[in-house]
Amino acid sequence: MKKFSLVSVFILAAFALALPVSSVFAATPGFGNLYYNGAIVRTVVPPAAFPNTGIDNFYKVTNGVAGQLGIASVAPGADGYHGGHWKVFTVIFNPEATHVLLTSQAAVLAAESAGTVTVTRNASADFLCPVQL
Repeated sequence: MKKFSLVSVFILAAFALALPVSSVFAATPGFGNLYYNGAIVRTVVPPAAFPNTGIDNFYKVTNGVAGQLGIASVAPGADGYHGGHWKVFTVIFNPEATHVLLTSQAAVLAAESAGTVTVTRNASADFLCPVQL
């Protein structure tokens, strides 16, 4: 009976410790890979939500073409990289626009200027996630 109780406590403790980890994975704007200046870069750790604290621009395209990933404005080695403190902007292709693959901040801003996409600040989605080149 004592062995059963000890095993039960261990299982419950393991489950309780896993709960915070699963909530981190809930904030997955492009987890794993994303674009930076036309190249695919990898994230280093699972993203963690940090609403209203972003510094560097991150673009999340909600209705892009197949293969569209999130887009980072900076990466390690670039001036102004702050370790992955992302300031999230939602990018939506306008209904009449031809959808294209966006792979850089410059491409997002050019599409916005051309009226192809609408870019909206989404401060509640800000997150922390370092990247590596």
